[in-house]
Parts: sequence; structure tokens; C-alpha cells
Amino acid sequence: MTSTATTIEIPGYRAGTWKVDTAHSEVGFSIRHLMISKVKGKFERFDATFVTAENPLDSTVSASAEVASITTNEPNRDAHLRTGDFFEAETYPTIDFVSTGVRIEKGEYKVDGDLTIRGITKPVTFDFDFGGFGGDPYGNYKAGATAKTEINREDFGLTYNAALETGGVLLGEKVTITLELQAALEQ
Repeated sequence: MTSTATTIEIPGYRAGTWKVDTAHSEVGFSIRHLMISKVKGKFERFDATFVTAENPLDSTVSASAEVASITTNEPNRDAHLRTGDFFEAETYPTIDFVSTGVRIEKGEYKVDGDLTIRGITKPVTFDFDFGGFGGDPYGNYKAGATAKTEINREDFGLTYNAALETGGVLLGEKVTITLELQAALEQ
């Protein structure tokens, strides 16, 4: 994407290629359960590459999470999530995101892109909050950020549900995806 805005100044910002530091990052989600609380989970295996341009609004990201690595701290539920009722991990082994643009809206960064789950691709927008930039004790230059979006799981073919005796359904339609990211600038 070519930005129409002027170059943005961000303290510590450097153009280059960055790899996500999986030991210091998390790909998490939450969904309403039993209509009274939320269940949280995460993907333990994921990868992402960020290419920061001279103008931050021209930057790109591509990311992938391995569906089989899903964990909600309940092994039976995790196994069910890997089946055809949900993610169908054997047929669709990854969830993928590729950015299509970066913009500023009302002073906040937005990263637009295409999210693919179960072979279905839909546009999504992540709210993106820079945590900052700095060096670690090992000579690496790092960047930190949080990104968040909400999707309707049914838009991606995740339609499994069950009616409750007390009324309502087992699972909500909305899923909040939260990314806690740390990345290292490749040398």
C-alpha cells in the first residue's frame, strides 16, 4: 500500500525486517462461554515477519499460527477444537494473516489485512499499539506492540454450538484476538 500521509516520526523506530520473538510474545483469544463468562486460549506455535518501511504507514506483516498448538488449559476441549466441529486442524493446519495496509484513525494505528481460518479469508482490522523500541542485553534491537481485533467466528465457518437448558447457547459468536508481540530486527 502506498500511503497518502506524510512520514510519521516514532521514537526509536527503524526500518527493516523483524522476526517475532515467540518466547516473549503470545497469540491469544477469548470467547463468551455459557453466556456468563469468557474462556481464554492461545496458540503455542506461531510465526510472524514484520517489514517496517521508512514511512511506518507503508509497513507490512505476515503471520501464521499452528492450529494443532491451540490450548485452553483443558485437554478435552483442545482436542475438540482441533476437529471438524471447529478448526479442522488436519485439513487447515494454520491460521494466517497478511496485512493490506497501515493507517491512522483518530490518532490510533490500525493494521488492515486478510485473516484466513478454515480456508475462509475475510478482511479484519487490528488496533495496533506500539509498546516501544530498544536494545536487549544481547545486542538485539527489539520492538514491542499489542494488537487486538474482534471477529465473528461464524464468518469463518466456526458454527458449532449447543443450546443450553437455561436458555441461550454454549458459545458466543464474537471472538477477541489479542496479540502481545515482541520482535527482533534482523541484522
